[in-house]
Amino acid sequence: MNIKVINKKNISRVVINEPKTYNSLSFKNLNDLIKVFKKLDNDKNVKVVILEGAGKGFSAGHNLKEVRGLKKKEKYKKLFNLCSKLMLQIVEGRKPVIAKVHGAAYAAGCQLVASCDLAYSTKDALFATPGVNIGLFCSTPMVAVSRKISRKPMMKMLLTGEPIKANYAKEIGLINGCFSRSKLNNEVLKVAKKIASKSNLTIKIGKQTFYKQLEMPLRKAYAYTSKMMTINMMAMDAKEGISAFLEKRKPIWKNK
Repeated sequence: MNIKVINKKNISRVVINEPKTYNSLSFKNLNDLIKVFKKLDNDKNVKVVILEGAGKGFSAGHNLKEVRGLKKKEKYKKLFNLCSKLMLQIVEGRKPVIAKVHGAAYAAGCQLVASCDLAYSTKDALFATPGVNIGLFCSTPMVAVSRKISRKPMMKMLLTGEPIKANYAKEIGLINGCFSRSKLNNEVLKVAKKIASKSNLTIKIGKQTFYKQLEMPLRKAYAYTSKMMTINMMAMDAKEGISAFLEKRKPIWKNK
């Protein structure tokens, strides 16, 4: 298995460990990642997931040698559907996922970064949707990336295929921040620990509500989020959190 999982307290590190192919999203790696994320989603001890790549960089996207060998339409469709399934698993899952990026995050690798809830990178990291350079427009990657950045920067990335630097990726909202290589790990862990200190249940409700309301018209979004806040308010953790705040003490979460 080319996917390594390292568990420490409430935080799980998922490492795509295939440096030879620049951590490509092959059939095998996509299937393994889906299995890993499903398992972590159901693990009550895991509160936050950090996703990263081994070797020189994060991920170069699909394995082009594998893609070239597929030939049949059904095989291509199966590959792109499988990739979409992974992205949906991350977005629709209960646990917050943080991308920790170094080197290149290209094509479906860039899609993977955009699909994560948060993303941080080294200052020298590069992001691209370069499919146009090889005659294959990055149509599925643009679904995730275009939901994180605005249209003009997105179209420039898609039409030119040129990579963007980390500071610009931060400026347009693709990532949350960029740091030196020596600081990246600590900065990501700092954010992960802060999230892990919150109520599991509250985070789960909030993450799912966030993505659902984004696709709704304004009135429907308010009706839906009011309903979800009411459900949240009925939970033990909401009552405990309010009591703890009023009593000036730390909350003791039951995740119920």
